Amino acid sequence: MVHFLDVLHPRNLGLSVGIVVGAVEFLLSLSAAFLDRGVSLVTFLGTLHWGVGPSFSGALLGFVWGFIDGFLLGFFIAAFYNLFTKRGHQK
Repeated sequence: MVHFLDVLHPRNLGLSVGIVVGAVEFLLSLSAAFLDRGVSLVTFLGTLHWGVGPSFSGALLGFVWGFIDGFLLGFFIAAFYNLFTKRGHQK
């Protein structure tokens, strides 16, 4: 019988989460820059990630930082899931 979540692939989950988090941070920065919405949130993100701010260049840096953070988060979630379920080591 095939189980849906037999194993999570850390690289694949890392890429997926990284792209989503990067895109959200990119869109938040653009929203702050051009629509004047979420400026305080983007300013807070700028304290966590160097260069992030309400501008187009800040949005690009936000995507990069968001991708890195999201990739690491997804990678470690999958790695720990596989470790704790012991399904990642079976064929």
